[in-house]
Amino acid sequence: MHRRSPHSGAPNSGGVIASRRAPGGPINAASSRASEQPLVTVVIGTRNSEGTLRRCLESVAAQTYRPFEVVVIDNFSTDASAAVAREFTDQVHVLGPERCAQYNYGFRIAKGQCVYRVDSDFVLDPEVIRDSVDLILQGYDAVIIPDTTDSTMGYWARVRALEKGCYFDDDWNVAARFFKSSVIRALGGYDEGLIGGEDYDLHNRLLEARYRVGRIRSREVHIDEPTTLKEIYSKQYFYGTTLRNFLSRNERRGLRQLLPIRTAFLRHWKDFVRNPDLTPGFVLYQVVKYAAAWRGWSKARATDRGGRRP
Repeated sequence: MHRRSPHSGAPNSGGVIASRRAPGGPINAASSRASEQPLVTVVIGTRNSEGTLRRCLESVAAQTYRPFEVVVIDNFSTDASAAVAREFTDQVHVLGPERCAQYNYGFRIAKGQCVYRVDSDFVLDPEVIRDSVDLILQGYDAVIIPDTTDSTMGYWARVRALEKGCYFDDDWNVAARFFKSSVIRALGGYDEGLIGGEDYDLHNRLLEARYRVGRIRSREVHIDEPTTLKEIYSKQYFYGTTLRNFLSRNERRGLRQLLPIRTAFLRHWKDFVRNPDLTPGFVLYQVVKYAAAWRGWSKARATDRGGRRP
């Protein structure tokens, strides 16, 4: 049986696909063409990100679009994250306590007409910014950039790439990360009362405010996926402790976004058939993920109840 790689490209039939144009020049090049294009501020949040940050910044530097600026907001890293960042930009700021505050600060100081949130453990296809700007110039207010996982990292990364491929044409389990600066200001940025689900929350508010959200085919690739079930459990347990605030703010869409049974999986059932070695792992991953999140949820609820006792 032929097996389609879960990391391979997939048509993004659920959204608008941007056109592509010829590559631009080096990062600091100034040209009449570049000066006519909107400035994009790339905001990168870091916290002990030394292991992935260089690859992330190199992929930003390799973007075919000009002009853009890079702003790095570091959350008091104890490794060399800030030093790596300064090799690429002189706009490195130190701020906490969590990533929502980091990104919001970056949005506030951004000089660009557009802002783009990039997490430090992602690398970008070279056309991501150019394709996103194309949509903004067509009248869109925000852009969904599909993400996948580097499937060379191991079995669980391949499982995650299979799952994420199901969301390329999905309207629920996605979140815009590229915005008009005016839109971010109008919405107030990320909700700093959230630790997990802040990207879904902002996306939901975009839709409720009836902003136009487009989608491109170029992708972000996650390069720091958990590689063991223990790491997966620990990560999902932590996020489980944060979900109550997200659901209290997103009663209409939030529950559906978190449910384990998703229409995206049903639409892409052929992908699971084509990858029989990954499908059992996908099921096990979901079991571990939701068991850990439930335990985290239960722990947070018990702690909250104990804190309210007289």
